[in-house]
Amino acid sequence: MFFIIGLVVVFAAVLGGYVLHGGDLRPIIHAAPFETLIIAGSAIGAALMGNSLPTFKAAMGGVVKVMKGPQYKKDDYFKLIITVAKLLSVIKKEGVVALEAHVENPDASPIFGEFPKLVHDHALLQTICDPLRLIVISQGNVEADVLDEIMNTALKTHHHVAMQAPTAITTIAGSLPALGIVACVLGVVKTMGQIDQPPAVLGALIGGALVGTMLGVFMSYGIAEPIANRLAQIVDEDAQAFKVVKSMLVAHLSDHPLPIIIEYARAAVDHHVQPTFSEVFDGIRGG
Repeated sequence: MFFIIGLVVVFAAVLGGYVLHGGDLRPIIHAAPFETLIIAGSAIGAALMGNSLPTFKAAMGGVVKVMKGPQYKKDDYFKLIITVAKLLSVIKKEGVVALEAHVENPDASPIFGEFPKLVHDHALLQTICDPLRLIVISQGNVEADVLDEIMNTALKTHHHVAMQAPTAITTIAGSLPALGIVACVLGVVKTMGQIDQPPAVLGALIGGALVGTMLGVFMSYGIAEPIANRLAQIVDEDAQAFKVVKSMLVAHLSDHPLPIIIEYARAAVDHHVQPTFSEVFDGIRGG
């Protein structure tokens, strides 16, 4: 919602200010499709050359992700903490062997089944199941600091990959002003080819060429760079879910009681999406 509002404000401020100043939109409307084709097309082509296909797809899908916002909301963090707590409860009540059925086949697990969104998030599901699988294989003989180091490495790798999309968009944003100049120069070349035309015609051609420079700067600082910035924020916000899992598993191996484990999990989440202690504690006891 805020993305749409911001985009409307940007267009309204730029074009509205131009019109209020006495500008005529017709030359811009006439030149914009061709200039946009040159600028946006070459930017996309450069992005294809400079990125892997998964990164390119993630970057192009960044607009949709920015419009939707962070993947995890307050209720999702609540359910995530409850799910991990129930898995840890299986270890305490039935032993690590009983956990194997849940981590090896999470689709059939009644615990994971209570949080369908988690089952469809392969990365987060793997972040839960892989350390628990390690605990099962080692019969619970995994030191907390060892698991902490392993999971820190895994989370850094995941975060690095996730940040490649906003980085790619930032690179595109940086190239747009220069590509706008390319479009402008091509417009000037076209104008020079018709130098024998009357001033009115030459003025329109030069004006159309300058639209390229304007569009390059506008698309860079008014659209692409804000999208890259917001996408990076969303990646950071969604990373909190992974930190919740790591905090709970490490706290469990450190033999902390349930209230401490809950607080470790809550501490990894921003306050605006953080479930209260009583909500989580009552949810675990009620389950």
